[in-house]
Amino acid sequence: METRKTLDGQAIGMMALLCLTWSLQQVALKATAQDVSPLLQISLRSGTAAVLVAALMWWRREKFTPGGLRPGMLAGLLFALEYLLIGEALRHTTAGHTVVLLYTGPIFAALGLHWKLPSERLAPGQWAGIALAFFGIGITFIGRQGPARDMAGMLAGDLLCVAAGAAWGATTVVIRCSKLSSAPATETLLYQLVAAPVLLLPAAFALGQLTFTATPLAIGSLAFQSVVASFASYLAWFAMLRRYLASRLGVFSFLTPLFAIGLGGYLLGEHIEPNFIIGALLVLAGIVLVSGYSWIAQSVQTLRRLAA
Repeated sequence: METRKTLDGQAIGMMALLCLTWSLQQVALKATAQDVSPLLQISLRSGTAAVLVAALMWWRREKFTPGGLRPGMLAGLLFALEYLLIGEALRHTTAGHTVVLLYTGPIFAALGLHWKLPSERLAPGQWAGIALAFFGIGITFIGRQGPARDMAGMLAGDLLCVAAGAAWGATTVVIRCSKLSSAPATETLLYQLVAAPVLLLPAAFALGQLTFTATPLAIGSLAFQSVVASFASYLAWFAMLRRYLASRLGVFSFLTPLFAIGLGGYLLGEHIEPNFIIGALLVLAGIVLVSGYSWIAQSVQTLRRLAA
């Protein structure tokens, strides 16, 4: 019988690298937004990664799951909606804000799965985590200083990020409650990557986001986002899920927003307000409590036995 391991040194190093990669994705989008419009970037990177995933599936001779097309199309639609909201949000708010508020996705997923699946009912401690996370979101929105026009734009961008998190959570619910729950990870990823350019290219045209200036930074950003972030990093993530305990990996993945805050400040010169730091920490604490509840409960029981 196959058993999954707890995190070792190799897994911790790989997770740190993956979190750094995922945090750089939004920073790269923001850094090159003047050269390539965010929605156009997302469309191009998703289309390139879709070709790579399709080639990998062909090489592995993977077949599509019967009954997976309809939920796959819905998951793809939600994925495209998520990145439509992110693309618009990045025009108004910072990369650090974007990643932190996007990571409310697991909270929305937990709420949806609680409603849809009896096996995913939330424990009292998880409800406390949800309350903590939403309280943290409220904290991030208050106490800002600056011109009213700029603050209104950033607030709108942040709200779009929360909406993107809700779309991410809905995508998770669709996958978990359909034939896609037993489909190969590459198939689920392909549905989402194909939908993004199909739906986002018309949106980019309608919103006037078709700027493309082939600077070295823009080309390097697109290559990184397409090959490393949207293709290789997710294959590495799925491979780790087959070897290590998902709850441990899931909790560790919340280093991504922290990296994004630091990289946004260091690479883009983004100002991080004290109230946002406090709110972000509350959000992340709530998410960890919801996503890692079983692991935390198990650890507490182990400590009690050792202390007895």
